[in-house]
Amino acid sequence: MSISRRSFLVSTAAASGSALLPGYLRSAKAEAGPIRIGVPTGITGNWAALGQQVQRSCRLFAKSVNAKGGINGRPIEFIYEDTQGDPAACVRKVTELVERGGVNLITGIISSPESLAVMPRLNDWNAIYVGSISGVGSMTAANFVPNAFRACTSGPMRARTIALWLADSPKKRYFAIAQDYAWGKSSVATFEKLITDLKKEVVGQVLSPLGTKDYSSFIARIREAKPEVLYIAMSGDDATAFLKQAAQYRLADRMQLVTEVLDILNIKPLGEAAVGLYGVSQYNFAYDAPGNIEFVRSFKAEYHDVPDTYEGEQWQALAFLAEAIRRGNSTDAAAVRGALEGLEIDSVKGKVKMRACDHQAEQQVFIAQVEKTQQVAYPVPKIGKTYAVDAVMPGCRKDTY
Repeated sequence: MSISRRSFLVSTAAASGSALLPGYLRSAKAEAGPIRIGVPTGITGNWAALGQQVQRSCRLFAKSVNAKGGINGRPIEFIYEDTQGDPAACVRKVTELVERGGVNLITGIISSPESLAVMPRLNDWNAIYVGSISGVGSMTAANFVPNAFRACTSGPMRARTIALWLADSPKKRYFAIAQDYAWGKSSVATFEKLITDLKKEVVGQVLSPLGTKDYSSFIARIREAKPEVLYIAMSGDDATAFLKQAAQYRLADRMQLVTEVLDILNIKPLGEAAVGLYGVSQYNFAYDAPGNIEFVRSFKAEYHDVPDTYEGEQWQALAFLAEAIRRGNSTDAAAVRGALEGLEIDSVKGKVKMRACDHQAEQQVFIAQVEKTQQVAYPVPKIGKTYAVDAVMPGCRKDTY
């Protein structure tokens, strides 16, 4: 199609004029539309079940916030991308979101290797990432970057909680099984150090490759070591598969099972066999806090079920991000970062504060046991003991104690 010289000059002048506008005018123009938040998560693959939880919370959050007029008068919009849990794919998807889609707010990444792969690029992208799932300790320690925040608990926090809970136990022999990647290794290393400090014996550990379907050989090694307690650091489909096979082999009759991630997703398929299982409930739908009561009410109305771990964790991450945008009155990375540092909110876990020095959210951690209740048709984690922030938080930019 031919373009006249006059039309070309007019369009070029308009584009040049826009580029020459003062920064605050360009910013105002860019921030006049919807607030777009990128969600590179597991839609297919090993992390799909966790990715579904992330998406459910995001959809409900958008519906709730937009019904109230959005954030500072702007609606929010989530853009989902499937990473399949692959770090290289995650970097590629986030690059597309930022460079092609103009998105500079990221959340919903699942695996720790994905988070660690994305974080070094955040400054160049001028983007903010608020983690809602990834638990590797180094994310807020050795691999800390200014534009990354973690709203959920970390692996070391959960391992610390379990170690404190087991401190008074008469049991002396411990075995650990974890997924063979950053979070699993981080948690096992922390747990074994803490247990050794308590003068208890670690009699073995196994790291299972991601996507393992048959755990019979691992279970044989566990039984051969004859531990009194089995520590489990697994999530997603892998955790479900292992716990189902552990029930078939009646491991709970031989030793106490304690899992770092006590998710409804993993215990629901076990039915009655899950009753009695102990572990960390990172988020618990029954926790009595105003923010959680309202979230659970909305979630039940929308999905006709109670929210699970990562639905709660993702909601908390979004609550932090939304409040930072409100207070900074902007989606600019510098403004959001400044508002997030030291920000305290009333969340689904009560009062939660984003620690400014390392961008780890300070929050209490729950130990729960799976029980049958009248409120839910299947067994669910019931909070037994709550550990305060100062008991479970490592020092600033530390992932050990």
